[in-house]
Amino acid sequence: MGTSVQVTPLCGVYSENPLCYLLSIDGFNFLMDCGWNDHFDPNLLQPLSRVSTKVDAVLLSHPDVLHLGALPYAMKHLGLTAPVYSTEPVYRLGLLTMYDHYLSRRQISDFDLFTLDDIDTAFQNVTRLTYSQNCHLSDKGEGIVIAPHVAGHLLGGTVWKITKDGEDVVYAVDFNHRKERHLNGTVLESFVRPAVLITDAYNALNNQLYKRQRDQEFIEAILKALRADGNVLLPVETAGRALELILILEHYWAQQHLSFPIFFLTNVSTSTIDYVKSFLEWMSDSIAKSFEHTRDNAFLLKHVNLIINKSELEKIAEVPKVVLASMASLEVGFSHDIFVEWATEAKNLVLFTEKGQFGTLARMLQVDPPPKAVKVTLSKRVPLVGDELKAYEEEQNRIKKEEALKATLGKEEELRASHGSDANVADPMVIDVSSSHISSASGSHSSGHLDIFIDGFIPPASSVAPMFPFFETKAEWDDYGEVINPDDYIMKEEDQDQVLMQGDLDGKLEEGSAHLLLDSAPSKVISNEMTVQVKCGLNYMDFEGRSDGRSVKSIISHVAPLKLVLVHGSAEATEHLKQHCIKHVCPHVYAPHIEETIDVTSDLCAYKVQLSERLMSNVLLKKLGDNEIAWVDAEVGKTNDMLTLLPLSSAPPTHKSVLIGDLKLADFKQFLASQGVQVEFTGGALRCGEHVTLRKISDASQKGGTGAQQILIEGPLTEEYYKIRKHLYSQFYLFSPSLSLCVSGTSTLDSVAKLRPRAVILSGGPDSVHVAGAPSFPDGFIEYAEENGVFVLGIYYGMQLIVQKLGEKVAVGERQGVCEVAGGFLSGRKEPAGISGDDRELLLKDLWSSVSSRGTNYFDHKLLIDVVGKICNSVRGHCCCDAGSAVKGRSIDLSAV
Repeated sequence: MGTSVQVTPLCGVYSENPLCYLLSIDGFNFLMDCGWNDHFDPNLLQPLSRVSTKVDAVLLSHPDVLHLGALPYAMKHLGLTAPVYSTEPVYRLGLLTMYDHYLSRRQISDFDLFTLDDIDTAFQNVTRLTYSQNCHLSDKGEGIVIAPHVAGHLLGGTVWKITKDGEDVVYAVDFNHRKERHLNGTVLESFVRPAVLITDAYNALNNQLYKRQRDQEFIEAILKALRADGNVLLPVETAGRALELILILEHYWAQQHLSFPIFFLTNVSTSTIDYVKSFLEWMSDSIAKSFEHTRDNAFLLKHVNLIINKSELEKIAEVPKVVLASMASLEVGFSHDIFVEWATEAKNLVLFTEKGQFGTLARMLQVDPPPKAVKVTLSKRVPLVGDELKAYEEEQNRIKKEEALKATLGKEEELRASHGSDANVADPMVIDVSSSHISSASGSHSSGHLDIFIDGFIPPASSVAPMFPFFETKAEWDDYGEVINPDDYIMKEEDQDQVLMQGDLDGKLEEGSAHLLLDSAPSKVISNEMTVQVKCGLNYMDFEGRSDGRSVKSIISHVAPLKLVLVHGSAEATEHLKQHCIKHVCPHVYAPHIEETIDVTSDLCAYKVQLSERLMSNVLLKKLGDNEIAWVDAEVGKTNDMLTLLPLSSAPPTHKSVLIGDLKLADFKQFLASQGVQVEFTGGALRCGEHVTLRKISDASQKGGTGAQQILIEGPLTEEYYKIRKHLYSQFYLFSPSLSLCVSGTSTLDSVAKLRPRAVILSGGPDSVHVAGAPSFPDGFIEYAEENGVFVLGIYYGMQLIVQKLGEKVAVGERQGVCEVAGGFLSGRKEPAGISGDDRELLLKDLWSSVSSRGTNYFDHKLLIDVVGKICNSVRGHCCCDAGSAVKGRSIDLSAV
């Protein structure tokens, strides 16, 4: 059997709840994401609490609460101690996201599920990886390799590939195939036939507008409200899809020279953008190229103002404005407070760009039709004053005294226990007056316990130290002085991160947040419930950055996993995608429930084999990107109880040539444009120039697989057609199992036979077959070729040599120069002299029978020699050629045939 794989959902199946799954690979337990919802409901984490101590590693895919929100709580309360892996943006932006959520909660409640210190502690355990970086696990995870790849949903978002013994397990949730302003599309389509694919059904029932149409409607809705003297609120997450919205607004404002102010308001907005500016290599190719050529950073914002205090927004004059504020759920944060203020004005607009979580105010307002009134709770933290402050201080003093008393009692108990262990040993600091040799001058001191050191005092033999233990650290010295350890003077990476994080907080949080962090003055939360009349405009546009249902189905079909596990999506969407995949992708599709463990172990058997030196000596590797590939035909044997690939003992079977590469029409469009070709998408096809069309076609009868899609090029056979075809071929790598080797004409038959050739081409040369010592193939070569089915093609001199060796006549022609026998005959020009129409038809039939019986790449060598002989005999019984020259033209052009 293959690698053992089990999947156990802990949260986020048959629903849109946070994502958290236990993936076990050969007994090594991965926790795939550790999400929580905006309510921070501990009940959702009960399944996690039962397995958290068994987790060996945590893999985080995106920097939002739905994917990592429970990490600090799990490490503090649930016993989760496993190392965590993520990309650098997920680490940095996830940290800021948790800061923002904590501060937003702390301002309106006595939130105590975790603290800022707990957040820092959790994220100190994170190991950061770059895209496509292979991380080899050790100890219990020996042999397992993990690697993050582009997901395309959020900055740093990850599709995780886990490899063990050659089998891939791919975890791909919340991916996006579309290229956006700040992100490239996912690379999920590049994975083919993984053993297991774990993906989500979140958008299985949704279809999206074209990007250009969606962006245009988004801008028009905002401008309509602004020009009506209204304000626009965009509830967003701290460091998620807000980045894409910011770039859209920044670009359009600069293009149209608009003056309406835009604000990005979170507790950590300045820190967020500061970090994002340094993550350009994680963004789209267009942003990276722009910075490379012009040093223009897309997030040097000119029209979007960063603020961290709602009071700064209130100072702005009453002018129409756009505010992107956290949180997207409208449960807490600045967006909640702004909504309460703006909802009562019909001229204002609240524009949702992602679906709200179930049970949140945002989800309530997104129903159709929306409610006319909603109940909200306004909370605020205020300092204690008067009697409340006095009562609080008295209570704190009482608590401190109790803690001090407990500490004192604990120390005394420890002291008595230490003395009790050696009661017979005298205390070296206690002196018995009756037994001590004290001079008469000191006889007036009647106390039995002296707190001074008396000269002449001799401690007991069992005493370790007469007064207190002291250990002197001796320094090592060499010829140059005291030896120092450089590590003692280097700040550790986690300490640097701590300083950096502290630097982010100092002076960058709004006043209320800074007050919570730096001021220990006692405070309380006051709440007020009220009903808000919703008169403002409410609109929802999908900017979530996830692939829609049609794209998800297409991508899964292309990946064609052996087994598929569906998670995270409504019950309806999950069942819909499950039935589709069973019918069109693979029969093994699973949709487990919470805490239901499913075994998705591959049915394939995996073996480790070694390549023998005899086999590798005949293998010719070809460069393909960063790798080298070769076609190997071998048989399995055993060497020292190890499976070994050995050279074949018989002739290898024939194989078709393979084109390696995965062409994306969008990428090919950019390539053609860079080559000066006018190109555009029309009706799902690529229109190149005036008359050539390129399209992808698929075989509906096949389930997934790489062979299901083909590229069709249509158009008249013009110069433009051949130019486009040449560009198309350049996007692929032609890999043929038949290796081409150039061998000397003086090689012996044994050396040729050792190469086990499938075809031999006898090339041309300046010699004549009549010249003494002219080059020739070794004796017995023709018999060897006939016995082993080796195809032989003679070109120019090689053809003459074949004819001569078969007993035909090769002589000097009556006309000096070159004839048109081969070139004229096969290229369809005028009929050669001496060949009648009937003979030509016969020769064509002979050639065609060879082609049709072997395929276009293979010819029966005996028939080929016979045909060449017939051609020679048809022209006065011999070939016409100059002495020492070869026949001009193509005797047989494989590509033309």
